[in-house]
Amino acid sequence: MKRLLKRPEKDPRVTVGYMSGKNYLLLFSALGAINGVHVAIYLMLARKGLLELRPMGIVNLLMITMMFSAAILLVGIGTVRYISWESHMRHLSEAARKIAAGDFSIRIDPIRRDGKKDFMEVMFEDFNTMAEKLATIETLKTDFIANVSHEIKTPLSVIQGYAAALQSESLTADERREYAGNIIEATKKLTGLVTNILKLNRLENQGIIPGAIPYNLSEQLRRCAVAFEEFWEQKNISFDVDLEEATVCYDENMMEIVWNNLFSNAIKFTNTGGGISVRLKTENLPSERWAVVSVSDTGCGMDESTQKRIFDKFYQGDTSHTLEGNGLGLALVKKTVEILGGSVTVESSPGKGSVFTVYLKI
Repeated sequence: MKRLLKRPEKDPRVTVGYMSGKNYLLLFSALGAINGVHVAIYLMLARKGLLELRPMGIVNLLMITMMFSAAILLVGIGTVRYISWESHMRHLSEAARKIAAGDFSIRIDPIRRDGKKDFMEVMFEDFNTMAEKLATIETLKTDFIANVSHEIKTPLSVIQGYAAALQSESLTADERREYAGNIIEATKKLTGLVTNILKLNRLENQGIIPGAIPYNLSEQLRRCAVAFEEFWEQKNISFDVDLEEATVCYDENMMEIVWNNLFSNAIKFTNTGGGISVRLKTENLPSERWAVVSVSDTGCGMDESTQKRIFDKFYQGDTSHTLEGNGLGLALVKKTVEILGGSVTVESSPGKGSVFTVYLKI
């Protein structure tokens, strides 16, 4: 647990202090008015002969009244400020209590209306930011649990159903093999889901920065593409490759996550007889040299709203869920590329296919 062991630096957002210049001006004006009244009373009494008019007497009177008036005003201002401060702190305490109870919709309205900020205003602003982020995290957690539950429930139902059917003594040998094969496929899907969840968890929560070594990126792309040869041949998909030679310095195993998911995704959404192309070229962008890898397909494509969410965890453009997948592949791609200092974009139109482009520093 971190503790603040030294005095924090001044927050640049704080534009006014505990006592503003206006407050100081009012204070001295009040002191001047009180002293003026005391001097006027002293002179009046001196004219009536009730007091002896002496210069030092006026000076002493001014000093005494100034000190006395200043003390009264400071105590009064301090009392008012304390009452106001305590009221705001009670407000903050009540809001913090509701946040602790799980109500992340709580927000604290600003105190000042002139747009300026003191430390109290900044503290309220930070509290609202904290509450907003907690609400976002809570929503993500709820969605994550709901999505995981849904994705796990489907293969488990398949396993349970076919396992129960296997208990029937009237099944033929072919039926038993078929049911056992369906169970195996469901367990593979379940294993893939758990594996991807664990990978995402490692990337997001443990801040892993993998070791990087130089390797041939074009050769890695060829190797990953060949691994999917059986799948694109089953759908009679043409697979076109145009790769420049490029050496990059990354964790090779992590980059395989990116290419395997992009290739798998392209094959999944490309219809029989369609085409997939993979391009690798080097570009000299401002101040740095980049390897640019694009994976394009002639599949169903995506509309604009789908493109905005395609990298979200568990989001699937195939709303019917008729195609295999759990909505984690592209989330893994984006997180992996970002951790490695690169970026990934998508361009797509309904019915015209999609192009995923990965930018990697050389």
